[in-house]
Amino acid sequence: MKKVTFIDSTQKGTKPKLRVAAYCRVSTDSDAQLESLETQKIHYEQYITSRDDWAFAGLYFDEGITGTKKEKRPELLRMIADCESGKIDFIVTKSISRFSRNTTDCLELVRKLLDLNIPIYFEKENLNTGSMESELFLSILSSIAQGESVSISENSKWSVQKRFLNGTYKISSPPYGFSWDGQKMEVVPEQAEIVKWIFAQVLSGKGTQAIADELNDRRIPSKKDGQWTSTTICGLITNEKYVGDALFQKTYTDSQFNRHHNHGQENMYSMSEHHEPIVSREVFETAGRLLEQHSKEKGISKGDKKYQNRYCFSGKIICGECGNTFKRRTHQGYIAWCCKTHIKDKNRCPIKFIRDDELKAAFVTMINKLIFAHELILKPYAAAVGGTDKNTGLHRIKELQTLLMQNTEHKETLTKLMAQGYIDQVLFNEEKNRLISQAKQYGAEIKALQRAVRGKVSFADEALSLLHFTEKSAMLYEFDEELFEKTISRISVYSRHEIAFELKCGLILKERI
Repeated sequence: MKKVTFIDSTQKGTKPKLRVAAYCRVSTDSDAQLESLETQKIHYEQYITSRDDWAFAGLYFDEGITGTKKEKRPELLRMIADCESGKIDFIVTKSISRFSRNTTDCLELVRKLLDLNIPIYFEKENLNTGSMESELFLSILSSIAQGESVSISENSKWSVQKRFLNGTYKISSPPYGFSWDGQKMEVVPEQAEIVKWIFAQVLSGKGTQAIADELNDRRIPSKKDGQWTSTTICGLITNEKYVGDALFQKTYTDSQFNRHHNHGQENMYSMSEHHEPIVSREVFETAGRLLEQHSKEKGISKGDKKYQNRYCFSGKIICGECGNTFKRRTHQGYIAWCCKTHIKDKNRCPIKFIRDDELKAAFVTMINKLIFAHELILKPYAAAVGGTDKNTGLHRIKELQTLLMQNTEHKETLTKLMAQGYIDQVLFNEEKNRLISQAKQYGAEIKALQRAVRGKVSFADEALSLLHFTEKSAMLYEFDEELFEKTISRISVYSRHEIAFELKCGLILKERI
């Protein structure tokens, strides 16, 4: 006789918990805003762990970062990467404005996550994207959030422009040669002497690169303790602040929150005798005319490609012998790239020039090899860079975030005990200082780990992107500048016949020329 066994539904395997992550953001680094961020972090960890059917999948938070551009929020991008890696099932966030103040970005991110079957719950609006009939409601609310951001931006611009007009705008980041005392720009005597020397060199006919080289040889640091360049010298010579004037609104932000140089698109405001000058107006104007004359002699005009240094190889070719960058030069009928050290002194660096067309041909060859052998090269590499080191880092970040929250709770408890008279002031101060120091250590380690994890995520994303391209692309027959910009970080030149391409995914591939 056949035997039938009844299986009770309670005997079946338990349903796996939903892996839920939270995203928080504050737009400034002020103490009040950072305190708000800490409150959000504590709230969401408790909110998620309090539910039996949810598993805590991580807390992602961006500090002091605008919500108008998703590209400028590394933690948001890391969360999206983890979603694509299958580590998250559901996302909760405070509101649409905390998630994104840009309607296009908001809808794009929501659609991308829904394609991965990952809904977002906006707590303030009580909106779950997984149960929406259409995007209309979300687009209306995100448009309102973007409108708030635009309104804040416009109010800020109006306030700044009023200060431009009445001459009360404060230049908090003065150029080399000046400092800011909180109220006005003051001349820094030691730097002012360097500024006068630079103008004198220009008037004597010396080139901007030669001036920069001499300053570097004398170990005189630039404004940010860096190296002087020809571009730095040009910017200094044409800066009106050295004659005591101030020109406001040299840059502007468009409706998409992108910053641009102002070439007449917006009003500018000029104020003469704004502060004490370093050079006379006659010296300033003469130096400016000389620079303009030199540019015309070389066939360079403002705004063209050469002036803006936008060749695809510019700044990306590194000498394998001395470490200096290569400079673009025109030889007899062809373009070549030369090591700057070799140009100055052939004895200091033996690496000779390399032709522009040979570099482009080598890039095409390297990409075609990847297209042909992507299964052997890119697939294993993409799997490797998305491995265990990143997961270990994320696990440690979670541990530190938990310790940071416990630290905050201990400080609150300590304050209550002090207020109720259970501990004396000396013990309170000692323990509070210890907890503050401990919190700083946790915070520093979290930031260091986040930077390391972002590097891993970036390499993994770049590797996957390149793999997808090579899987679908046909062989290249000519140089593709856009593809080069997208895939290559730099080129190392070891000789006229051997170079190496360093890809943005972390791979380094050598090529013979």
